[in-house]
Amino acid sequence: MKWWRSKWAQGAVSLVAVGAIFGFLFPKLADYDEAWKSVTHMGWMPVSVLAVVALWNLFSYLPLMISVVPGMKLREAAISTLASTAVSNTLPGGGAIGVGVTVTIQRSLGIPTGDITLGAVVSGVWNNFAKLGLPVAALGLLAITGDVGSGLAVAALIGLAVLTTLIVALGLVLRSSVVAGRVGARAARIATVPMRLIGRAPRTDWAAGAISFRERTIGLVAGRGWIITAATIVSHLSLYLVLLMSIRAVGVSEAQVGWIEILAAFAFVRLLSAIPITPGGLGVVELGLAASLGSGLADPVQNKIAAAVLLYRALTWFTPIPLGAASWVFWRWTIARRHTARRSVPAVS
Repeated sequence: MKWWRSKWAQGAVSLVAVGAIFGFLFPKLADYDEAWKSVTHMGWMPVSVLAVVALWNLFSYLPLMISVVPGMKLREAAISTLASTAVSNTLPGGGAIGVGVTVTIQRSLGIPTGDITLGAVVSGVWNNFAKLGLPVAALGLLAITGDVGSGLAVAALIGLAVLTTLIVALGLVLRSSVVAGRVGARAARIATVPMRLIGRAPRTDWAAGAISFRERTIGLVAGRGWIITAATIVSHLSLYLVLLMSIRAVGVSEAQVGWIEILAAFAFVRLLSAIPITPGGLGVVELGLAASLGSGLADPVQNKIAAAVLLYRALTWFTPIPLGAASWVFWRWTIARRHTARRSVPAVS
């Protein structure tokens, strides 16, 4: 393994990036002391509303998890989701490790591996659809108000093209096994060059994988497609709502920064943060939101926006970490107690 692909190297890069952002770049956008004052001067009513919205957001992903894995219980979904989110938010490459944590916990709880895999794939596809679709929706709303910039328009058009391509490809895959095999083989050929560039051998089983995916997905999507779609939209909009309420709670009015502008910034920064530069997009999200929302505004408003962004990230990035650690401990305790109970049962002669 080459040294730059090791976890230590990835961790070092992430640490340097986070330090550079919070130590040098973010202070150029706002003053930390003034931002802290904005947080401490919030009234009890905005704080109460924000607390309710943040609490709802923590569990807004559970309906999606339950909808893609039939038979999963609420507690099982909560434990695996919170634990995997904590890992994703703290470790370099945590997204992939988080998936492994989800699979490990759910398998130990008796959920079949096939159901876990199918649920992860379907929820991942629908989440990517939402990430690509939100910038397009935001662009449409901005077009109504006449506030569309050329940069946003180009980015949204690219997102629309990618989203359309993915939807068409999914439709073709689900249409027939022959088409599914062809799409999988074509995708394998397209992926050959970038995989070689990063030093990995090209995959040769994508055609068979696409056929298997089609067979397992048709039944789930046919019976629960609308539920999965609605749950996905709710989970993404819940996250946006935390950002919106954070900005309003620190005193930034609709006249200063409108909800459509906030949605556009949220959508495009969320799409950018899909690139795993730092765990959970730490630093990247904060810098992107503060820069896009505060651009051209007076210093006091920029400080309030920075305060709102940091508050939003504390509620959505940091809070799941201790909750996820507690979920992990609870899961391990449950497993240990189950094994103890099994050993204490006398053997039947």
